[in-house]
Amino acid sequence: MKQLTIVGAGWAGLAAAVAATQAGWQVTLFEAAQLAGGRARSMQQTFAGKPLDNGQHVLIGAYRDTLALMRTVGLNPEALLQRVPLDVRFADGQGLCLPDWPMPLNLLAGLGRAQGWQLQDKASLIRAGWRWQRAGFDCDPTWTVAQLCAEARVQPRVMHQLIEPLCLSALNTPVIDASASVFLRVLHDALLGGAGSSDLLVPRVDLGALLPEACVQWLSAHGATIHQGQRVTASMLEALHAQTSPKQALLLACPPWEAARLTADIAPKWAYTCAELQHTAIATVYLRCTDDGFAGLPRPMMALHSHAQAPAQFVFDRGALTEQAGLLAAVVSACGAERDEVTEQVHDQVCEQLALTEVDVVQTVVEKRATLACTPMLNRPEPWVAQGLWACGDYICGPYPSTLEGAVRSGQDVVTQLSQVADRQRLG
Repeated sequence: MKQLTIVGAGWAGLAAAVAATQAGWQVTLFEAAQLAGGRARSMQQTFAGKPLDNGQHVLIGAYRDTLALMRTVGLNPEALLQRVPLDVRFADGQGLCLPDWPMPLNLLAGLGRAQGWQLQDKASLIRAGWRWQRAGFDCDPTWTVAQLCAEARVQPRVMHQLIEPLCLSALNTPVIDASASVFLRVLHDALLGGAGSSDLLVPRVDLGALLPEACVQWLSAHGATIHQGQRVTASMLEALHAQTSPKQALLLACPPWEAARLTADIAPKWAYTCAELQHTAIATVYLRCTDDGFAGLPRPMMALHSHAQAPAQFVFDRGALTEQAGLLAAVVSACGAERDEVTEQVHDQVCEQLALTEVDVVQTVVEKRATLACTPMLNRPEPWVAQGLWACGDYICGPYPSTLEGAVRSGQDVVTQLSQVADRQRLG
């Protein structure tokens, strides 16, 4: 039987483990932490008897491989995710909300109803969208999102209220630095990926229950060996690598800095590429509102007007989503401030923009290396590391930014590749 050892039980490693098990591999999985999930996991801390997450995540309808994986391990995405049409409206009513209609009718209707937007704002977005579609959602690979939108003459209001928050959410990189090519690829899949592709899918359970726990249970039930709370050292990896053969492979599904550490002697050039990657932070500020009569936000997810002193782009009503009454989660993508500063700024921002007064800080979670800095012409490592040794993750060379879907696809794709190599070696 083919044997695959996987280092790391984040979403990429779990996706790879499930795919490999389905393909007939005997899987052994190592995870340094006590809980699976990587950067999208539950924490030990709870609120109202339910876990907090290490960050507030949102999926979109175009995440088809992630949704399929959930179904594979026995989950029902429709029950675990609240599906809403793309809604980037602020508390003052400004912004864009797409109705649940087919493209392009939903976009035209959303633009027609957009409050606070002038005719020239709406026209500029239609013009830009038409130009991007005519170009096949492709552009000069050296362009940033800011350059892309400047070339298309997108109006400032549209930039501030739509393009900037979407770019930060999808790429976790400011528009002045973000890759226009990757941004257009995400837009293509969301807008032209079929019915529901642009919908927002907001978790109604903690991140552990959303996928990782079910994956671990499924893998255990299908014969995989799982070692949680066990860190793989460089010497262990070298010993495992020495045992690789056409029927025995090794897959790194850990963060790039860990992969670089583990492979420094085995594949120094590949390790250097990993070590050189730049990352950006995401902060999630959990707040509890005890205002008299507060029954939650008008919508489970609301946009916030953001600037340097008010850095959060979105706020989520965990009471409506996860039955944690009074709990709000404000998200700061591409966070550049220290924990105390961002906590104070977001607290004041939420109070001011949502007209709340009795608000306490529950917890601030800062993932300092949450995602790649998704810049133009980014040199990302290949999945093949050395003979018998592969890697997967949202940082591996691929068409998508550091998203959950990108991680899942990477894990599944690398299993397909190493299975093909194993079959060729066996037959040859």
